[in-house]
Amino acid sequence: MAIVLAVGTLFLATPANAASINYVALGDSYSAGVGSGNYDSNSGSCSRSFSAYPVLWKNAHSVSGFNFVACSGARTGDVLNSQISALSSSTSLVSITIGGNDAGFAGTMQTCVLSGTSACLSAVATDEAYAQNTLPGQLDQVYAAIHAKAPNAHVVVLDYPHLYQVPGSCWFGISDTSRKAINGAADTLDGVIAKEAANAGFTFSDVRGVFATHEICGSSSQWLHSTTLPIDESYHPTSDGQQYGYLPVFNGVA
Repeated sequence: MAIVLAVGTLFLATPANAASINYVALGDSYSAGVGSGNYDSNSGSCSRSFSAYPVLWKNAHSVSGFNFVACSGARTGDVLNSQISALSSSTSLVSITIGGNDAGFAGTMQTCVLSGTSACLSAVATDEAYAQNTLPGQLDQVYAAIHAKAPNAHVVVLDYPHLYQVPGSCWFGISDTSRKAINGAADTLDGVIAKEAANAGFTFSDVRGVFATHEICGSSSQWLHSTTLPIDESYHPTSDGQQYGYLPVFNGVA
């Protein structure tokens, strides 16, 4: 597949063997498309969206098979217990975002919004310690299981964007000190994911660059929700974040 990214314009070349691709999308809410609306009522609490990047990619490539099992709130253990079974030796492409829930970032965002800068920095430090010390082993288990179930697949591991542009255009909400710390925690998490993906021989794909200026408080159109209703959509990509953020990054390596 060829990809050229210039001045915000994406030119895509569809692979000649697209019809032979058997694609399975694993992961958490960032892969399920929470925050982008247009949810599949049959997905229940997993909140899988028809606007999520896996569905958008599938729709553009006429694949031979597609199994979308990413689920809101998923942790590494959920992938192992509930999602891995979607893979087989015939799976040729896998995408996954996982690790943010294990590290506790949803609870940390609640702390940062409700409890002030000091409590926020403490919660962020706890998350970073978890990401550095415990998450690597959990990711290794997931990646090993993916390889065992789908030994012939090209596996793409995507990460998480910065939530905030700092300094940004927001004059309300949490402090810039907290925003910087949250972005720093995303860097820590993404660094761990990148390292373990490389150790597994998988392709790591970084979304932080394409989301730059489109974060909360960003100078361009924002591709991430701040605190919003329904509350579970807070701090997740919008439909634009899926279409213009995650999709082209995944497409560039898929």
